[in-house]
Amino acid sequence: MEQQEQTFSRLVREQKSTIYTVCYMFSQNQDEVNDLFQEVLINLWRGFEGFEGRSDVRTWVYRVALNTCISQDRKRRSRPTTELSMDINLFEDRDTDTQQVDMLHRRISHLRPFDRAIVLLWLEDLSYEEIGQIVGISEKNVSVRLFRIKEQLKKMRVES
Repeated sequence: MEQQEQTFSRLVREQKSTIYTVCYMFSQNQDEVNDLFQEVLINLWRGFEGFEGRSDVRTWVYRVALNTCISQDRKRRSRPTTELSMDINLFEDRDTDTQQVDMLHRRISHLRPFDRAIVLLWLEDLSYEEIGQIVGISEKNVSVRLFRIKEQLKKMRVES
């Protein structure tokens, strides 16, 4: 058991930024990122023993992270929520780069979860083949979907 825990810890250290990026793209704030990150780790641990290595470990991590985030996103949208706010964010940065990243994040967050997953993987610079393997569609379908998603993002008007 100890060997398995050490191997899992190494996997998490190596894949931490991948997991965080997926969680970020499906979150509205830092608390949601942290909650999703924790959910992904739980699901990775649950599936770790059964991971047979038929696919690359990074592909498996992406698949688990995306499935977890999409499931949580569906649950969140189906429940009414009330957000509590302290009306201050000491970490908020308003430079031009941050504003552009913020705008892109807001636009992407309005996409359907499956499309959001494809954009995220594309932004992570994965090949169409890798994206297809992770989300379970053909390379050609990835290409077509990305073209449509890009057009949709260009036409979007998202309020701050």
